[in-house]
Amino acid sequence: MNYDYDLYVIGAGSGGVRASRFAAGFGARAAIAESRYLGGTCVNVGCVPKKLLVYGAHYAEDFEQASGFGWTAQAPRFDWPTLIANKNREIARLNDIYRDLLVNSGVALHEGHARIVDPHTVEINGEHHTARHILVATGSWPFVPEIPGREHAITSNEAFFLQELPRRVVVVGGGYIAVEFASIFNGLGAEVTQLYRGELFLRGFDQSVREHLPDELAKKGVALRFKSNPARIDKLADGTLRVTLQDGSTLDADCVFYATGRRAMVDGLGLENTRVRLDGQGYIEVDDDYRTAEPSILALGDVIDRVPLTPVALAEGMAVARQLFHPEQYRRVDYKLIPTAVFSLPNIGTVGLTEEQARADGHELKIFESRFRPMKLTLTEAQEKTLMKLVVDARTDRVLGCHMVGPEAGEIIQGLAVALKAGATKRIFDETLGIHPTAAEEFVTLRTPVTRAA
Repeated sequence: MNYDYDLYVIGAGSGGVRASRFAAGFGARAAIAESRYLGGTCVNVGCVPKKLLVYGAHYAEDFEQASGFGWTAQAPRFDWPTLIANKNREIARLNDIYRDLLVNSGVALHEGHARIVDPHTVEINGEHHTARHILVATGSWPFVPEIPGREHAITSNEAFFLQELPRRVVVVGGGYIAVEFASIFNGLGAEVTQLYRGELFLRGFDQSVREHLPDELAKKGVALRFKSNPARIDKLADGTLRVTLQDGSTLDADCVFYATGRRAMVDGLGLENTRVRLDGQGYIEVDDDYRTAEPSILALGDVIDRVPLTPVALAEGMAVARQLFHPEQYRRVDYKLIPTAVFSLPNIGTVGLTEEQARADGHELKIFESRFRPMKLTLTEAQEKTLMKLVVDARTDRVLGCHMVGPEAGEIIQGLAVALKAGATKRIFDETLGIHPTAAEEFVTLRTPVTRAA
């Protein structure tokens, strides 16, 4: 059968764009459909604008600390509309770059809502397009639990477009997005309370990181309330949002921000017209090569239950393009040793196994850990402390994990991720000369393991 395209991608986020561009580069006829914005969540309402807001929030600390280095100036004034307008302009520039990347790569761009009609046909804007392969890369969407008054809450989607900075914010959740936005709103001057239903947020991170960050957030003024969960949200006559918790206590706020997870965007895709299956959490089921139960349909990125990170989606997109159109270069994505960062203030950076994971895997461990006040803060009143930690296999000396809470943690851990990927041992760390004076040198000067019960 002759098809209009060799590959039709639904969703122009990181993974979809990468797959379509490289498929076209391998000589395939490729098309991509997008119903919202080019670049997907990361570029528009995710990583990129979030990082810009984090930079903005950090200036409050820089201004405060400058006096310790002899700088005096009038009290700074923050203007939220200026930050948002400048952010919007940068995102629009990136949207244009994505458009040019696709067009210049020879990918046909279709803007509108695409729906799968059958295993080889997609309908968009009233037109039908056939394809040998269809790739679903529609990503995920924020989820707000079904509680009374949920319509008064916002998510990260809306937070980037608020007309003004709320004076009082309640952040609900305990993952990446929750701790990042708690830091953003707090740094920009809002009164922030963060609620999390569990005993300690950032489930899945190293326990030392999970215990260290709350102390640092509290020093900066974020009110943390663990084992707390909203039961309802009411809007009062003056516009105040009253959050009633499950224990009966209440909090008043101007904004209730929910970051309690995301769900795969599969509604309205027409998957019912195929043999594609969803798992119990609503993710598309795929095999190790991203193929669904329908042989002609593949899926990747946040719409499948793997690792919901932009670099992972990019790697998956490359893998799909190679698998379909350049198989001699195909290799499966390695999901081990994926570095990641949480852009809270202070930042978190991590790669490899946590201490808890390593013990559960049966490793005999040596743990190296340091907590110290960064040199930049020694001339200021700030009491922030940095955490650095190495998880080492005592038998092989191999470094299994690196974890950090502190300024530029993501930048530092990215370099260490290369070392772990190469199989570095603690001896190699010890024999590596540090750059002095830096915080990063602490990772190569840790000598005495801490004593801790297994």
